[in-house]
Amino acid sequence: MRFQVQVHVSLRPSVLDPAGAAVEASLHQLGHEQVQQVRIGRFIEFSLGAESEAQARIQADQICQQLLANPVIEIYTIQVASLPHSPEPQSLEMHPR
Repeated sequence: MRFQVQVHVSLRPSVLDPAGAAVEASLHQLGHEQVQQVRIGRFIEFSLGAESEAQARIQADQICQQLLANPVIEIYTIQVASLPHSPEPQSLEMHPR
């Protein structure tokens, strides 16, 4: 089965976020003083082959720990959804006029 995996990575709340602070300051300069506590993160999306959703989640967690996130300073969340079975790709012939 194929699964769609979405990963959100962000700095731990205890870690200073200079990029978030810079965005917040810029928003205040643009007149959006009501905006506070801006944090910047990353969004990663990929498809993954696995026997079950549980196995896909385990594999995605390993990928996050090994590459996508630095567990010392970052936290991450994983969302896994099964992809509908797609038929074999078919070729489409194009004939110019």
